[in-house]
Amino acid sequence: MITISENAKEYIRQMMANDGVNEGHLVRVGVKGGGCSGLQYEMNFDTTIGENDQVFEDKGVKLVVEMKSLLYLYGTELDYTGGLNGKGLYFNNPNASRTCACGESFAL
Repeated sequence: MITISENAKEYIRQMMANDGVNEGHLVRVGVKGGGCSGLQYEMNFDTTIGENDQVFEDKGVKLVVEMKSLLYLYGTELDYTGGLNGKGLYFNNPNASRTCACGESFAL
């Protein structure tokens, strides 16, 4: 399962409104090779669900992830911080053994 914090929910709703994306869109999260730690997170808005996708709904936001990425993301919480040390969405991934300083890539 992948969850979303209340702060992330509000930020995603704001992003959707700013981008003109309607409520019917899904938030697609995934993992791809790259970044300084080996694996890199990706996120975008989508309207389709593939046969290899898993859908989670938390706090009214539908998150979709391909099964291959789910192996790396299971138990992850998508969160948002607006602090002075950095602002934006980040992945609280319990499976990551290390992350890079920017938080955009990780290793298992």
